[in-house]
Amino acid sequence: MNGELSRRRFLVLGGLGVAATTSWAMGRGAPAGAADLAEPPVLRSHRGRLEVTLVAAPGVRLAGRDTQALGYNGRSPGPTLRVRPGDELALRLTNNLSTPTNLHTHGLRVSPQGNADNPFVMVDPGASFDYRIQIPKDHPVGTFWYHPHHHGTTADQIFGGLAGALVVAAEPDLSVTRERVLVITDTTLTKDGHVADPGGMGRMMGRRGDLVLVNGEHRPTLAATTGTTQRWRIVNACASRILRLHLTGPGLHQIALDGIYLHRPQSAGVVLLSPGNRADFLVSPEAPGRFELRTEPRPPEEDNGSGPTNAPAPKPIRLATLAVTGSRRRAPSLPTALPAAPAITGPVHGNRKITFEMTMGGMGLGGLLPDGMGMGDGGMAWTIDGRSFDPKRDDQKVRAGDVEEWTIANDSPMDHPFHLHVWGFQVVADSSNNPVSGTAQDVVMVPANGWVRVRVAFTGFTGRTLYHCHVADHSDAGMMATVNVS
Repeated sequence: MNGELSRRRFLVLGGLGVAATTSWAMGRGAPAGAADLAEPPVLRSHRGRLEVTLVAAPGVRLAGRDTQALGYNGRSPGPTLRVRPGDELALRLTNNLSTPTNLHTHGLRVSPQGNADNPFVMVDPGASFDYRIQIPKDHPVGTFWYHPHHHGTTADQIFGGLAGALVVAAEPDLSVTRERVLVITDTTLTKDGHVADPGGMGRMMGRRGDLVLVNGEHRPTLAATTGTTQRWRIVNACASRILRLHLTGPGLHQIALDGIYLHRPQSAGVVLLSPGNRADFLVSPEAPGRFELRTEPRPPEEDNGSGPTNAPAPKPIRLATLAVTGSRRRAPSLPTALPAAPAITGPVHGNRKITFEMTMGGMGLGGLLPDGMGMGDGGMAWTIDGRSFDPKRDDQKVRAGDVEEWTIANDSPMDHPFHLHVWGFQVVADSSNNPVSGTAQDVVMVPANGWVRVRVAFTGFTGRTLYHCHVADHSDAGMMATVNVS
């Protein structure tokens, strides 16, 4: 799982200290959620346009307590933005934080230029920026999300609570009685309600919070009735934490990944979601009872150990409880086919190799590392192809309209989720011989000392954007690069 590191390899890094934090509620003492989990308010487009202001600022309620965590419009997660293919998203972002920020509409196939989904925009404290994002008429319908993406502050701001769901609607009839948006975040709070600093170790390994929250609540309850079907849109909005989702009892039937429909519903025992991944599920309980939505620890046969801040939980973490009422009733039949997007076909115009690395010496993390951690003059850094991120440098130049295959190699002792903005990709093979879905996605886990091969169609848009590790601490520390399509 992301941030996971073998104990033997961990020792090679040499005596890394763990920064202590005083946390509030490590799974005890946090108030339970309401009888039925509330969802973020929904802001819907009207007549082809969604005009909205998002104010990023501290001061939100988390787990039933007033805190100085971060949110949009006074809450975390922020409002759910709901648009349709062909709409314009007219969004004013106002920065009431103490550090620069911006906004990334994660997973949207939209322009990366100008005031669209441009990750190079910087909104200073006290300033505002007007985004104008035109959603194509043929845009996939599905579950996406938004979050800050200013280099150097991304991890702090996501861990602080800045995230929200973004749904592109115009859906087929799936005969669901209820649709839920479940944004999963994690954080650590001090006794006085501030977000704890993860310390140098947390930044190096990728921080994981003591509180794992669903729509800002700790271990809430989801109400359901036998014989009905709910659609759950789940977003992994954690800065670094991998989720291994499992629902006891009725189980999960997955219908989409990263906003793209699968070919048919798939019965899912455990579904791995890297930071940034989304998955849609149908949940159809037939018997009454109380069932747990959990994130499971890594199974023993896959467990390679970890550093202290990212150790796999020894037990499952309960995210929420599904409370089902009514007498035993058969659930409606699941659809036999779904409107999956066609596979990327045709000739491949180019092949590239992208390598995630941990560089020692010459590429130091400076203040990101705890005292005494440096090795030589440079310490350790997360890099791509041996280079730290430079926003002025073009790392990859691609001809518009070409289809390419990229092999994402991971030469480091930790797993890294690879994310490409705008175009997405189709996984065609990996070093673990995992089955491929045949549909597009925008985040994929690249295992330690392994590789994943993806196919990308650079069609629809030109411009300059990013690819990076979606452990936000790692991208902030340099594991990010640019691609220029023209």
